[in-house]
Amino acid sequence: MNKYILKSISLLFGAMAAVSCTSSFDEVNKDPDNPLAEEVPSTNILAYCERYASDNMFDEWFDLNESCGFSGQIAKWMYTQEGYYLFRKTVNSQSWLVCDRVNGNLKTILDKEDPESNMWAVATIFQCQIWQIKSDRWGNIPYWTTTKSSSMKSEAYRLEDGITAPAYDKQSDIYPDLLDRLEKAVAILEGGEATDGIGIGDGLLKGDTKAWAKYGNALRLRIAARIANIAPELAKKTFETVSADKENLPASNDDNIFFEWNAEYPEPWADYYNTRKNEYGVSELMINTLQDVLKDPRLEIYATPIREDNKSYVGYPVGTKTPASVKNYSQIGNRFQNRTGMTGFSPWLRSCEVYFELAYAASKGWNVGISQQDAYTKGVTLSLEENGIAQSDITKYLASAAVKNATVDNIFTQWWISLYKNGQEAWSVYRMAPTDTYLFKNNKIAVDSYYPDHNCPPMCYGYPDTERNLNSANCKAEAEAEVDYYWGKQMWWDTRKDVK
Repeated sequence: MNKYILKSISLLFGAMAAVSCTSSFDEVNKDPDNPLAEEVPSTNILAYCERYASDNMFDEWFDLNESCGFSGQIAKWMYTQEGYYLFRKTVNSQSWLVCDRVNGNLKTILDKEDPESNMWAVATIFQCQIWQIKSDRWGNIPYWTTTKSSSMKSEAYRLEDGITAPAYDKQSDIYPDLLDRLEKAVAILEGGEATDGIGIGDGLLKGDTKAWAKYGNALRLRIAARIANIAPELAKKTFETVSADKENLPASNDDNIFFEWNAEYPEPWADYYNTRKNEYGVSELMINTLQDVLKDPRLEIYATPIREDNKSYVGYPVGTKTPASVKNYSQIGNRFQNRTGMTGFSPWLRSCEVYFELAYAASKGWNVGISQQDAYTKGVTLSLEENGIAQSDITKYLASAAVKNATVDNIFTQWWISLYKNGQEAWSVYRMAPTDTYLFKNNKIAVDSYYPDHNCPPMCYGYPDTERNLNSANCKAEAEAEVDYYWGKQMWWDTRKDVK
């Protein structure tokens, strides 16, 4: 999104305020600073949702402090409490609110738009993305849907029905429902019968309905991969249906779903760096994996040489109580945390993810129209190309003994590496990884964790205090299975054995 879009939105809101000056009592009685939902163009609401979500769900609180550490990619150098799982309960409540605020505004679009329109389909896809993240983060949640599944309570956002304490829906109901909704949204966009435009508010994909269809299909594969071990029949059906139409799947880095920032509207990681230059560094696991295990050319993109000698790369252990001597450790690379400007991107979904998911599905014997090896190779190649690696270096890397074979172990390792700067998704992929893989074995519990009874990073977030206090009866029933607040409980789709 750029400044012209935001200025246009401001003008639209200004026009609403101007026409409210009238002799009609009903019109005079309106608050010009709080227009009714039906008076605000859907493209304006979409603009708010995309920007607000990108700003808040890829910032230091939602992303860097905890989920990037849970995933094993980023370590805290200073103010290290979150690194060893003493995150702030107020932040957990705020993160829940961020998801609710975005989905509530998207519901406004869905309530007023024709359910066969492009705008309805786009709002559905983006809302399904937020619901997927929220459920991956907390587990069973109060949910709202446009479908009429008899097994779902779907009581969120139903204040008009007198529901002030919504019941929690199960993940086992939420994920299949998301797949149903995404399928319908994609069908509308691919069908070509809807003629409405998305408008200038779409800063994410610039109103390109074909790109939105690819986004929807990629989300279907992400969810199918998530549930592959717990609901294999549905996952297999989804993979085989979606992969049959590769024209409507991301195929290159031009199809990446990135929210792009500029100096006037700064990228969250870069903006935070301006005030806290010594708070985050690259993890020891990430540096060791790239440098020692794989000889990976992305090392120089993901990290900086240490300040001590300006040539060595050294990662910091995740979750130590003692602050780092920052000159001795590698910072986050400038592509991901711009230290000279405020530009950058927030990565909602990468094309390479699609091919790691296809490789994973192929490893189960499912017919996805591409071999396990070819899908894996494509995923690695796309990630390397995204990071500007030269073709000669890509060829050399793909031929190396540590990389070339598309084993399940290698699929998960490369998948995890590719998700740099999307801590939430990297954490989810880690939770999906079989316990005999490199990723699971090496992303260990924080060095100085206060919780010796656990043997891996948190399963999910505990429910926030806002839910415990304001929706206590429903929340208590869900929270009882938590081992403790800071570990949550094992996801429905997390089928790992002997983890705690």
